[in-house]
Amino acid sequence: MNALVIKALAFAGVLIVATLVVIKQMNIDLSDPVNMITFIGAVAIAVLAFGVSAKYIAQMKTDTASGELAEENWDGIGEYKNELPGGWAYSFLGTMIWGMWYFTLGYPVNSFSQIGQWNEEVKAYNAKFEATNKNADAATLQQMGESIFLVQCAPCHGTTGDGLSGKAHDFVDGRISKKQVLAVIKNGSNQLGYQMGAMPPMMAQGKDAEDIAAYVAGGMKGEQPAAFAACASCHGADGKGMNGMAANIADYDENLITHVIKNGKKGAIGTMPAFHDRMTPVQIKALATYIKSLKGE
Repeated sequence: MNALVIKALAFAGVLIVATLVVIKQMNIDLSDPVNMITFIGAVAIAVLAFGVSAKYIAQMKTDTASGELAEENWDGIGEYKNELPGGWAYSFLGTMIWGMWYFTLGYPVNSFSQIGQWNEEVKAYNAKFEATNKNADAATLQQMGESIFLVQCAPCHGTTGDGLSGKAHDFVDGRISKKQVLAVIKNGSNQLGYQMGAMPPMMAQGKDAEDIAAYVAGGMKGEQPAAFAACASCHGADGKGMNGMAANIADYDENLITHVIKNGKKGAIGTMPAFHDRMTPVQIKALATYIKSLKGE
């Protein structure tokens, strides 16, 4: 081993010792798999970088080109048909094998994850929030719900909840429009996750559909159309959803609001996303309390 290689390896050793000193001063825990993998990787890089560099620098000083030249050349510059240096080839292969191990087994299984830490902190905070506001009064819920509404709902439903002049659902009016009822009758519904299951499309057609839509949109007042019997089988004769087993089409109540928030809903200006993983039960209750207040309840 020549002097240049020895000096390079010695310098790599100094870097490794310096790294250990820094680790000790910063109280880095090497029992953590990620920290240990990082340290080992740093040692390997230092040794390989300086050792291999020194070896080939020294070799370039003494070696002469030899072997069979390839026929192709560029401006008189050709290349030899020599095999790759064994050290380079094995290092490259080792790096590829290590990389596949790292991305399939090494890192995901035994690693610190910022996303995982964030999720754990959010989960802990939500649990604390739920416990603190478990018995919140109506005024607190309404105030909380208003803040949520202005951030999550107002972009589509408007800051006053009027649905941006009919473009989205109007909470101030508190009723679904005849057009919306006809759309549900025509296309069915299987998104809100009620126990009664999917509402099939085309439950009524023609005049029957028109009569049902007018009756439901009008607040279910006056004489009930005979065709409403198809709706009553799931929603009940009063339209209130059979104690939460189906959607309440007589009133925009908390149960219906909760199902829409958790599962999303197709609307006139696009599909409302599901918020089931972005709101706690207390926040959903607060939002429902505020939405109901928009129509004066």
